[in-house]
Amino acid sequence: MAERREKTRPDPLLARHLRWLIAGRLAVGILLLLAGKLWSWQWFTQETGGNSPPDTIYIVATVFALSLVYSVSLRFFGRFLLQASVQLFFDILLVTWLVWATGDVRSPYAAVYIGVIAVAGVITGARGAMITSVGCAFVYTSLTLATLFEIITPYDPRAANASIPEAIQKVGLNDVAFFVVGLLAAHLVKHQSRSDVELTAATHALASLRALHERIVESMRSGVVTTDLNGYIYSFNTAAEEITGYSAGQVRGQNGSFLFGDLTGKIEQSLRAASAGETSPRFESDCLTPDGMRLRLGYTIFPLFSEAGETTGLVITFQDLTEMRALEENSRRQDRLAAVGRVAAGIAHEIRNPLAAMRGSIQVLRSEINGNAQATELMEIILRESDRLNRIITDFLTYARPRPCDLQDVDLRVPLSETFALLRNSPEKGPNHRLVENLPDEPMIARADAAQLKQVFWNLARNGLQAMPDGGTLSAGMSRTAAGCIQVSFSDTGSGMTPEQVERLFEPFSSSKQGGTGLGLSIVYQIIREHGGTINVRSREGQGTTITIELPSAVER
Repeated sequence: MAERREKTRPDPLLARHLRWLIAGRLAVGILLLLAGKLWSWQWFTQETGGNSPPDTIYIVATVFALSLVYSVSLRFFGRFLLQASVQLFFDILLVTWLVWATGDVRSPYAAVYIGVIAVAGVITGARGAMITSVGCAFVYTSLTLATLFEIITPYDPRAANASIPEAIQKVGLNDVAFFVVGLLAAHLVKHQSRSDVELTAATHALASLRALHERIVESMRSGVVTTDLNGYIYSFNTAAEEITGYSAGQVRGQNGSFLFGDLTGKIEQSLRAASAGETSPRFESDCLTPDGMRLRLGYTIFPLFSEAGETTGLVITFQDLTEMRALEENSRRQDRLAAVGRVAAGIAHEIRNPLAAMRGSIQVLRSEINGNAQATELMEIILRESDRLNRIITDFLTYARPRPCDLQDVDLRVPLSETFALLRNSPEKGPNHRLVENLPDEPMIARADAAQLKQVFWNLARNGLQAMPDGGTLSAGMSRTAAGCIQVSFSDTGSGMTPEQVERLFEPFSSSKQGGTGLGLSIVYQIIREHGGTINVRSREGQGTTITIELPSAVER
């Protein structure tokens, strides 16, 4: 394990260890120089009457020179493990020189070998510590025996007077100390290696678990939001961004009430349900996207527990119910339409026939009355109101019993251009109204009934103008969506609508305009539905309205 760790040790870490070794060696050299001057060799000078051994000066100078060489090698050459081995080898030689210069077997600096062994264990691992301890014991023993038997001339005169038993005792104790330190260093390095491996494995496992958790959360198709106990947002997953249109950076730190409404009572209710072991209640709220689109969100609040079991935050999961609620509303609208159709079948003709008789009778009476201005005016009122009733019945019958669509390939740019041409000459267009068409150059072909679509465009454009009584801009655009549909949009800068008005916009008889029948937009909705399209409204009070229609293109059909 230790050898594998040595082979795979990152070079930057070994380089940092070598820098510390160079700096430590310089510090030891300085201390050695100071010690030689102050007290280390007092016994030597007293015996010889001289000064500190001159070789110590050479040793310190050699340390400084080697440190310079080591620094240059570390900067410009790689193979840091080889550099470490070379430095430790020369450190053993330097310590041996120091021991020889300060008394051989009686030198107090034999303990410096232990420091070299310890450093070898830190830098080169367990194997390096053992090799260094053996090397130190061999060199120290060889030096002592060589000076004892005068193979090498002792630097210290007293070293020659050391007895063989004394020398054997000193050498034996020091060699044992070298081996013990080497074994301890190797053991500590192996233990540290195992700890490092375990720590690395635990770190990798934690990172993998965190990555798995993040992948699970990000892969969920439901929006997931974590908050503190006061509802302030911590995290916002990808699905939440896609549903709401807000990015995680935009909402982090904000209170979740701007998405889910007032959360205070709902948080308390959810926490009570969780503590009682009951199912968390389900809530719904309206949310406005950054571009003003209103969404219906269904969400549930769950407590977030710490390892100690304390509630430290909240997890809110939510789904977009807009389409589901739209389908439900469509179903209800169809039920109302069926009911209206049944009523229309029974009474439409019964109302229209007497109305026609009344109109004819009034016209006959008006022709016979001459000179009575008041009677003539009353008859004109009756005729106008009968015409208005006839229009209401006509719209009613159109809504309740629409004629079948005559589907043909139609370039949608044509009916839209014709609608705006009529609108520019309409008395409803004021001097402060501005009409803008944004039509593509390429044809926008759809299978549609041109007359019915022209009616749709006319109703939407007129409504846009009527929403701007004091003037404004009405713009219409057309483009192709990624799904292959053709999108037609009408935008005005009028007063806008409340969410309640938007919800009831396509219901029959829900007009807010004075004198309106409330069936125009209901007929628009019905025509678009018969064409297999969709219609959506985006509106905010004081900021205008945008109505978007999507129709299948002729290619798709």
